[in-house]
Amino acid sequence: MPCGRRRRTPPAASSPTGSPGARAGPRPGSAHGRAARHAPGVCRRAAGRHPAVPQDAGPQDAALVRARREGRHEFHAPDTAAPGRGTARRPAPRTPEEAPVRINLASVFVDDQDKALRFYTEVLGFVKKTEVPLGGHRWLTVVSPEQPDGTELVLEPDRHPAARAYVAALAADGIPATSFAVDNVHAEYERLSALGVRFTQAPLALGPVTTAVFDDTCGNLIQIAQYH
Repeated sequence: MPCGRRRRTPPAASSPTGSPGARAGPRPGSAHGRAARHAPGVCRRAAGRHPAVPQDAGPQDAALVRARREGRHEFHAPDTAAPGRGTARRPAPRTPEEAPVRINLASVFVDDQDKALRFYTEVLGFVKKTEVPLGGHRWLTVVSPEQPDGTELVLEPDRHPAARAYVAALAADGIPATSFAVDNVHAEYERLSALGVRFTQAPLALGPVTTAVFDDTCGNLIQIAQYH
């Protein structure tokens, strides 16, 4: 029967509410009564039995209405929802190309950039990546030949008084300015020693790592480490 057209019924002798002629139906304060009043676009008489899906319903609202219509009392909301409705959208997992933060530069202070470039390329085996003139100095970086697009090491001039004091204090206390990874500390120790590199610590096993420390001739102590 179309919504809004009332069918004639004979008056009842009594009703659950005690009022003559009253028809049985949802009480004003009941859940069905509230659904009938507030469900948009739904006939009051049918609201409690077959709720319709509102035209502006989002995915979660539509699924909830269908669950109620099918008599399912438990409903698990989907992972995603329309913007501004229901559960917030979960962020998609990041791919390696979308990593938010990466280490692209490291640096060591050096007292002479030319001398440092020769040592780090001809002795240690790095290759020059970037060289940009900056007045009396340069933006000078080297990289591992195995990872030409990997992390760059900046050979940074120690012209600032704080930088010189920092480098000198570390060296005086025997603290390496940085650490480089190698496949075999003992083999690298022999190779560099044959090239005249001065080691302040011979290869030393420290549990899961073996380390050695040498002087880079530019004011720093450098550690090499092999992880087992």
